[in-house]
Parts: sequence; C-alpha cells; structure tokens
Amino acid sequence: MDFQPMKDYMRRLTGWIVPGAVCAVYQNGKRVFFHAEGFSDLENRVPMRGDELFNLYSCSKITTVTAALQLYERGFFLLDDPLSDFIPAWGAVRVQTPEGDLRKPVRPITMRHLFTMTGGLTYNFNTPAFEKARRLTGGRMDTLRTAECLAEDPLSFDPGDHWQYSLCHDVLAAAVEAISGERFADYVRKHIWEPLEIKDATYHPTPEETGRIAEQYRDEAPTDDIVEMQKGGFPGQGKIVNVGKGVSHVLGEGYDSGGAGITAAADDYARFLYALANGGTGLTGERILSPGAIELLRENQLTPGLLHDFNWPQLKGYGYGLGVRTTLSRAESGFTGEWGEFGWGGAAGATAIVDPEAGLALFYAEHLLNPHEEIYQPRLRNVLYACL
Repeated sequence: MDFQPMKDYMRRLTGWIVPGAVCAVYQNGKRVFFHAEGFSDLENRVPMRGDELFNLYSCSKITTVTAALQLYERGFFLLDDPLSDFIPAWGAVRVQTPEGDLRKPVRPITMRHLFTMTGGLTYNFNTPAFEKARRLTGGRMDTLRTAECLAEDPLSFDPGDHWQYSLCHDVLAAAVEAISGERFADYVRKHIWEPLEIKDATYHPTPEETGRIAEQYRDEAPTDDIVEMQKGGFPGQGKIVNVGKGVSHVLGEGYDSGGAGITAAADDYARFLYALANGGTGLTGERILSPGAIELLRENQLTPGLLHDFNWPQLKGYGYGLGVRTTLSRAESGFTGEWGEFGWGGAAGATAIVDPEAGLALFYAEHLLNPHEEIYQPRLRNVLYACL
C-alpha cells in the first residue's frame, strides 16, 4: 500500500486551480491515509492543516438516505408507500403540463421516488411555496413545515417518469422528521453521529465552528447556479473569488437541509463513510445500518429509460441507487476499482467513495464552487485504487 500517488495527485490539483484539499482514507478498521494540501485561506496563504471544517453540500445526501434507511429497516415504511402517508399535504400535489395546466399525477409520489430523485421536484428555491414557508415560520424555515408548503408547487413530471436532481432529499429529511417525531438534525446526531463518536459535524455551525471553516471560493463560470456547476461542463475562468463561508441551500435556522446541510471535518465524515463500507458498523463497534440495507442502497434503481436522464459526464458508466451513484460498467466509466463501489459529490468539491468489497472508504474535501467534478472525480477514484 503506497499513497504517494494520492499525495502527488492532490498536489497537482492544488497547483492547478484548487485552493486547498484534505483527504482521509479508512480500510479494514484503521485510517490508512490522511493528507492536507494547499491553503485553507488563499489570500493570506494559510496552509491547510486537515482539521478545518468544510461545507459538504450534496455529500450530505448520503447521511440523509442513511437516516431514512434506518427507519425503513425498522419497519416504519416501505419504499413504495406514498409520501402522503407521512406528510399528508403531498396527497394534493399536482403536475404541471407543458401547456401550463395542472392535473393530478398518474401515480402518487412515493418514498422510493424521493430516494431515487424521480419525484418530479426541481432545485428551484424561488417559488411561492418557499415564500409561504418564510411567512409561516417567521423566516426559520422549519424543515417539515417547509416541505409541507413545497407540496403546493407543481411537479415537473409524473413521479417515476424521469431522473431529475432536485430537492427530493430535502423532502426525505422532512419525512424522517415526520416518521421519527424528532427534528432531523437531532435524529442524525442521536442515531448516526453519536454512535460513531463523530463530533466535528453539524447542520448549523456555531460562531466557533464557523471560525474553523476553510475559506470558500468559486472558480468563475457563466452561471451562478451551484447545482448546474456541480453537474460539470463549465470550464474554469481561472479567476478564484472568495464567496464567504455560507451555504445558500440552508434557508434558515430551522432548516436542516437533507440535500446540502452538513458542515464537517474530512476525517469525521470519512469515519461515517467507513461504517457504510464495513457492513454498517463503525470504528466504535456500533452498528448504524444493516448489511442488507447497504446492499439495497447501492443497487441500481434506474431503468434504461431513466438512465438516459442520468447523464452527467463524471457519472458515465454508473447507475443510481437509493441516493448514490453505483458502478454499472467498468468499460464505460474507465474505472479501475471494485464492482459495487458507490458514493456522491458536493457542489464545493466534497467527494465520497465507499467500497464494501474492499472495506474501504475515502472522503476528499476541497472548497471550490464550480469544482470541475468531471475532471477530478474519475481520476481520484482511479488514483485511490492504484495506491492499494
């Protein structure tokens, strides 16, 4: 085992456009690699130490689907149960036709649709539903009440007809609240982070924690939409701008964003991912999920027609399970690692790689919006397996 290729790769990234990065790898019960490269504060040339906090954006989704699967395996719901069984407002949702008319969906939106991003939702925060939620919550944007309001926005297609990256996992977090009776952030802390002894992870950083967040930058692109930038294909302008430490997808102090809400240290999130690589059991010996639930998590859920929508360049050769990309074709992806490896990324460059066959988990974090996933992610995956 030689991780010099990973150090060299991280050095190339920080020499190219990434201000700084941290990477942690766990395998078979121990940390086998940890390295920080570049700067946590580019303007003041403060070196990256490794204990900084990062906004994980969509890497938060892996925690959300884990939380929901805990309730699933305890018998609280089945995947094809209607969402309205748990959040009744979604029983009245409508679909908007191409002509602008509203009609009843041909099938109800289900829990499976939320997990698999096939619910017909969008990533548009500028809708009447969000304005209503702001009024009703006095700007707190409580997770469950916001999701209830979101049911008043029309779906863009019938549930199950397409794969579309969206607020599905934010609504899934609200469903966890509704089913468990606990605020989503409290549920995650009690049922995932505390059993794994994860302390450097939060949905709402305190002032002290905010001080530990690495400076956040953006490589200027011809769009301000961070979701579009995450999808890839926006060439860098080479102009790195400090954009502050906030996360636009965290809408208020009551909003525990299932899709983009976590701020965490790289090593702590790697330890969470290792539990998924180790059959659901963490380094503490505590089990957060069963092996069978993890197998279901990484099983491709998309039919050939839906795979047509799953077309980001960095996801070539992959399918989509219950909230994660999952290996389908080595030939198409050019991936040199193990079959069944899964994971996801985030809008500022967080990346998760989980491989149950190898008992392996990697978490890589940088802080660059327009992270160029299509460039660094496939290479990162191959470099990891070269090190083993």
